[in-house]
Amino acid sequence: MSFLLHIPLILYMTYTQGGCTFQSNHWGEWNDSQLQPTIQKLMKGYNRYLRPNFNAGPVEIGMSLDIASIDAISEINMDYTATIFLRQRWRDSRLVFPGNESVSVDGRLVSLLWIPDTFIPDSKRSFLHDVTVENRLIRIFSNGTVLYALRITATIACNMDLTKYPMDRQECTLQLESFSSHVSIFIHMPHWGYNLQDVVFYWTRGNDSVRGLDTLRLAQYSVESYYTTVAEAVYETGHYPKLVLHFALRRNVLFFILETYVPSILLVVLSWVSFWISQSSVPARTCIGVTTVLTMTTLMMGARTSLPNANCFIKAIDVYLGICFTFIFGALLEYACAHFYTMQHQTIEEIYRELLRELNESKGHSSFPIMCSTQPKQQAEVGSTVQDEPTEQSPTQDVVMNGEAKETTKTQGCGLASIKDASRRAAKMFVVENPHNIDRQARTVFPTAFFFVNVLYWLYYLCL
Repeated sequence: MSFLLHIPLILYMTYTQGGCTFQSNHWGEWNDSQLQPTIQKLMKGYNRYLRPNFNAGPVEIGMSLDIASIDAISEINMDYTATIFLRQRWRDSRLVFPGNESVSVDGRLVSLLWIPDTFIPDSKRSFLHDVTVENRLIRIFSNGTVLYALRITATIACNMDLTKYPMDRQECTLQLESFSSHVSIFIHMPHWGYNLQDVVFYWTRGNDSVRGLDTLRLAQYSVESYYTTVAEAVYETGHYPKLVLHFALRRNVLFFILETYVPSILLVVLSWVSFWISQSSVPARTCIGVTTVLTMTTLMMGARTSLPNANCFIKAIDVYLGICFTFIFGALLEYACAHFYTMQHQTIEEIYRELLRELNESKGHSSFPIMCSTQPKQQAEVGSTVQDEPTEQSPTQDVVMNGEAKETTKTQGCGLASIKDASRRAAKMFVVENPHNIDRQARTVFPTAFFFVNVLYWLYYLCL
């Protein structure tokens, strides 16, 4: 079936573009005087539109990489830019010549040979270096093996998990596939996709096929590990060969400790200085609280500038900055509460002193003497000079009247006392007897709580 599909292609290239089979003395832009004698012999009858081993099994293509540099890693765009040397090897029986030597060909002669349609599927942008000429290498060995090397710079996508940023570890990939676009071959003759029935990719030396990562030096990362795999790319048009390079990058956290973590810790400690300042120094304590809050806000905004704005990531650095902001804002609220209770305490003391003063004044100017009678059958009058005739009462009537009066007084006294006790208990819940104790307790509670929160934070993000 595969052979039948390629018959129209063979007929089209042989009869319509006879020059492509190199049966004349001209090969595109090249003529006999510009080609070596060995190349002239090899190019006679060579058809660059037909792969090697046509209709006789797939072509095995070995790959190797040299990572020259990883120029940039962007968390915002989630990609990295790398410069690589890509080397591909395959055997073309049509290029066998006698001897044990190899022939190095000008890179511009690549247009005369069949080359695989390798591409980088995750590439966003890429280009082939062309200073001073196109950075290509073609070497043909006597057994028909072709070495094709390129120098490429590509920006490649890398899905990142920034949950533990900046204590994160990112695993990126570099994939190489056979181009899988099956557009009409009669329209785009030189470019068509080779599936697994046509080409097979493999790493020439396994993990040793990739060099340069061990000695690579990056600004914020260090290469932790890497390995290679062989896979298949499955598309609607078929199965295609794929090689994958996996490499893990560990972020260097020291830079962020010095730039973000240490300043935020110092701001939290600075907010605790207000606990040792007198509560009467309102401008000083307010100035420290507001300054630390604003500075912490600026630090939080600066830490977000180099990160994506998506809300799907709650990063480790966001959690820590949020903790520090909470402690700083809590110190400001602590002074607000302490100052409120201090003013309340002063108001209560002033009211108490005013009441005492009025009571003393009322005792000093009192003109109503209180007279008590020891005789049960006579009533004493206050401030009176006229005595009425005494009324006679029976002893039983006196006892009944005295008992009712006592019960009435006792009932009223119990009701008032219970209401007063409840009001006192409710008032004590919102009244601090000594407002200065708030600062004394804050000097211990805030540092202790901050220490334990830090221990939990670093254990969670470094050990889990």
